[in-house]
Amino acid sequence: MSATSRVVPAIDERKRSALTGFLRDSLAEVTSGSAAYHAWMGLLTFLMLAGAFAYSVQLRQGMGVTGMHDHVSWGFYISNFTFLVGLAAAAVILVMPTYVLKDHDFKQAVLIGEAMAVAALLMAISFVVVDLGGPARLWHLIPGLGIFNFPSSLLAWDILVLNGYLALNLAAPFYILYSHYQGREPRPAVYIPAVFLSILWAVSVHLVTAFLYAGLPARPYWNTALMGPRFLATAFAAGPALMILILAAIRANTPFPVAQATLDKLAMVVTVAGQICLVMLGSELFTEFYRQTEHGRGARYLFFGLDGHNLLVPWIWMSVAMVVLATAILTIHPLRRSPPWLYSACVLLFVGILVEKGLGTIIPGFVPEPWGRIDEYLPTWVELVVGLGIWAMGAFVFTVLAKAAIPIELGKRRRAGMLLSPGKEVG
Repeated sequence: MSATSRVVPAIDERKRSALTGFLRDSLAEVTSGSAAYHAWMGLLTFLMLAGAFAYSVQLRQGMGVTGMHDHVSWGFYISNFTFLVGLAAAAVILVMPTYVLKDHDFKQAVLIGEAMAVAALLMAISFVVVDLGGPARLWHLIPGLGIFNFPSSLLAWDILVLNGYLALNLAAPFYILYSHYQGREPRPAVYIPAVFLSILWAVSVHLVTAFLYAGLPARPYWNTALMGPRFLATAFAAGPALMILILAAIRANTPFPVAQATLDKLAMVVTVAGQICLVMLGSELFTEFYRQTEHGRGARYLFFGLDGHNLLVPWIWMSVAMVVLATAILTIHPLRRSPPWLYSACVLLFVGILVEKGLGTIIPGFVPEPWGRIDEYLPTWVELVVGLGIWAMGAFVFTVLAKAAIPIELGKRRRAGMLLSPGKEVG
């Protein structure tokens, strides 16, 4: 056997050993922690089990246990899917300043933002799965097996961009973390192309989702050129608002360094995005109500009720009040720089956009239906518990990813025998 043939297996064995050590140390990190950490993970596990039970009811009894029907075929599940796609796309707010503008205030928080994007994408895909009625129907979405209808189907485009964005958000952070675990700096030539691609992909993810709605001519409530820009504006408001809350919690409970400048800049992004959301909302309201036509019946149902049907009216006005109040707080500089006011505004904005992007965007597209019939929709306990379980799953995934990444980024987890300098190792 030649010397070269002996060296190659030895290199492969070292790579396998390093990867095994990385996975083993990550598992050890996520399974250890304080009593509060275990209580948090226990609560999320309980909620996931409750969601699984509710989903089993849906599988046994069919979609009839949900509040959806012939006239409202997209409900609570697709509402959450729509919101979460925007939440995932918002990771670009941290990625672009770090790698394009070279703003180092965002650098420490990039991996946290990527973890949030991964969790949001997994939740979005899960909501699509439960909306299909059963996982056995997923084969229809697999190219080559099902009837994928690519490129004519916008839904096919949505499937591709979602899974592609998920792959990018898994691959680049994994490479960076694995490199730091081995005690070396990641090579920019390896991960920078994926980073730039993810920036473009993030925008396309939410635009394609918006085009899914805007491209349906029988649903006039969605037939607006502002659908795509509004989706992006709400994503860049709610996503960074959640990032601020997460980074503040991480800074308070871990030694992970989160610079105040990072929170301040994210708060400015949230402020501007919130203001743009309100301008676009005002434009939509003017268009719908200044000259009332039959195409505005969905908007009238949403904001004021129609023919005695007004299930969504209190929800949408609560959402508008939350977004207006949060944006007003953020616009006042002394309040935005005060942590209690900032965190309160972020909660208000996040919840307000969640309601508006969900029930306030999806349901009025179906009520009234194209022939004018009004058949209202309200989610059942099955949908609510399944949704709660999926959100718990996302929080669980994010917690695991953050718990594994933070010690590596702090330098507390390193591969045994890593090189500190040429010719010098630690064992």
